[in-house]
Parts: sequence; structure tokens; C-alpha cells
Amino acid sequence: MAVLVAFLWIGVRRLHCSSAARAGSQWRLQQGLAANPSGCGPLTELPDWSYADGGPAPLMKGQLLRKAQREKFARRVVLLSQEMEAGLQAWQYRRQQKLQEEEKRQKNALKPKRASLQSPLPSQ
Repeated sequence: MAVLVAFLWIGVRRLHCSSAARAGSQWRLQQGLAANPSGCGPLTELPDWSYADGGPAPLMKGQLLRKAQREKFARRVVLLSQEMEAGLQAWQYRRQQKLQEEEKRQKNALKPKRASLQSPLPSQ
């Protein structure tokens, strides 16, 4: 009986999903790829089938979801870039106004008297 238990114990395959599911994810992240290889790529993005006449298949639920996420991300990128551009223009305008105020202040500053500008007569 002990031999049978030992044989069954050795013969049983243990299946661990935790480390196998993440195998290579660190390397993929370091290479700038997705952590999960099924997350993007032709197997995920392309349709599973097409019509016999060559027409495209309707988009699947996952494809529609990814498309909506990409559109949302693109809108956010455009919004943020517009905000950055507006902020840059406002900063340049304020900087230009400051420079003009400084020039105006220097132009309107009190001038030294005329007598102090002339060189004194040499004493003999």
C-alpha cells in the first residue's frame, strides 16, 4: 500500500499557475512590451474570421472595448497637449509683459542732473 501511495505521490503532476502566468513578464516590461503577450498583437487585434467574399467581420466585444479605450486615451492626449500649448503661450505672454514693464520702468527712471554728467574742470 505504501508503494502505491508513493507511486501516486510521484506520478501526480502539480500545476502551478502563479509563476507560469507571469513567466517572462519582467523581461517584456524591460523591453517596452506588454506584460501579458496576449494583451496586444495580431492574435488579439485581428478578427477571427471574415466573410467568404472578403468583407470584414463585425468587431467583437473585446475589439470594441479596446477601440473605445484607445479613443478615450487619444482624446486625453489631445486635451493635455492643448492645455500645454495654452500654458506655454500664457507663460510667454507674461514673460513678454514683464520685459516690457522692465523696459518702461528703466525708460521712465529719474535721470541724473546735467551738471553731474559734465566732467569737472581741471584744477590748476
